[in-house]
Amino acid sequence: MNLQKAEIQILDLDAQAVDGSKLPRKFSVQFNPTEYTLTKGAQIAEIAIPGLDTPLLQFVAGQNEKLSLDLFFDSTDKGGMGAGAISVEEETNKFYQLVKIQHKTHAPPRLRFLWGTGLNFECIVESITRKFTLFNPHGIPLRATLSVTFREYKTLERQVKELNLQSADHTKRHVVVQGETLSSIAAREYGDPRQWRTIADKNFAALSDLRRLPAGLELSLPATEVRSRRPEGSVP
Repeated sequence: MNLQKAEIQILDLDAQAVDGSKLPRKFSVQFNPTEYTLTKGAQIAEIAIPGLDTPLLQFVAGQNEKLSLDLFFDSTDKGGMGAGAISVEEETNKFYQLVKIQHKTHAPPRLRFLWGTGLNFECIVESITRKFTLFNPHGIPLRATLSVTFREYKTLERQVKELNLQSADHTKRHVVVQGETLSSIAAREYGDPRQWRTIADKNFAALSDLRRLPAGLELSLPATEVRSRRPEGSVP
């Protein structure tokens, strides 16, 4: 059974090396990594409301997934340890080019990291650390380890299609109870006290005092598409 090596494909067709030469469309790693790590997070904002024991948590956005791994390189089998030794940089430089900024896009090239049927990761290189671990008597590096972090890359169109977000499209009614404010209602209904202005705008005719809501007052809470906007101004 043939060992299937991990492969890097360059998706930007006109990607260039630092010297102006065209980068290859794809190349394989010399040795498969022994392990890799996938990391995914979410950006969460804390919204402080006076009188509450803990702040409310507001989901802001997801974060790019990251793929981290180490790649090992060795050139001792090509030129030995003597004067004819071949530097391992001939192999590592191909990977190091992938973090360089392209002249046309002003960004590193888009890539796809493939390994068998388990890993298909479209990305850009976030960071590369080169560590040389063996040298011949003339100082030529013969072994190296590259610690690479890839950051997931997705276009806006692809994300919208994959998420298929759906929101309720209806207006709610709320009856004010004693002690409630526009900001406390906005925090509970929308997860954001700064949405008080959205409620105020919707109920402008019924509100004589934005800071004092009479108990029993019926408010109209706008639909999701309207309330998703971020109003400005101090919270009443």
